[in-house]
Amino acid sequence: MENITSRKNRLIRHYRALAADGEYRREQGEFLCEGEKLLGEALAAGAEIRSVLYRGREDGPEIPGAAMYCAPEELFSYASPLENSPGPLFAVAIPRDGGRSAPDRVLILENVQDPGNVGTVLRTAAALGTDLVVLTGACADPYNPKTVRATMGAVFRQPLARWGREELTGRLKDWALPLYGAALGPGAERIGDVCLARAAVAVGNEGRGLTPELLALCRGRVVIPMAPGNESLNAAVAAAIFMWEMAKAGQRE
Repeated sequence: MENITSRKNRLIRHYRALAADGEYRREQGEFLCEGEKLLGEALAAGAEIRSVLYRGREDGPEIPGAAMYCAPEELFSYASPLENSPGPLFAVAIPRDGGRSAPDRVLILENVQDPGNVGTVLRTAAALGTDLVVLTGACADPYNPKTVRATMGAVFRQPLARWGREELTGRLKDWALPLYGAALGPGAERIGDVCLARAAVAVGNEGRGLTPELLALCRGRVVIPMAPGNESLNAAVAAAIFMWEMAKAGQRE
């Protein structure tokens, strides 16, 4: 295990860039994670861990295939995006897009910009057995450290894709999956009146909802009934309700 002592060290600079820069993450094909729990989740899921940095001089367990480092507390804190983290920090390879070749239940997020919402959706999708989550438009980076923490380890298990509208449309056509938009409007149906056993549901931006362009691709609009005086739900909460309904419908098939 190599002991790092300088802020100019290549790994320290690399970790700081992974934490701060989404484009750099995509170029390197890696994202940064933190903590013993997430490390355990990554190992259990068979994620490709490329390097690990431990806090202090105590050696941690060796991880096959990963470069192992340690750093004094001050330097570790400099590298970490989280204040007062006990560590470790570790870099994981970004998995390839996808999941099942022909998914039955797909949840689409369009322009959902809050990392906590995106992370919560991934966590819920993994829990409910959603076949695929697709991010389209200006969604928060799923590999941003804030998003990763919100997933509570689901980032290593939940199939995920990031596609533009054209690719998304082509995939849904190939899979013969009907697309529904979570939106108010003429002809909108209550969620309980639509069969979501094999379907894709799109949830939009926290403030503006789905774009007209994506709504134009939808077979129909679906709404969650609410008490009078309430107009909308948090995007992650709405997504959770739709994924729950998809899971229930799939069990009845």
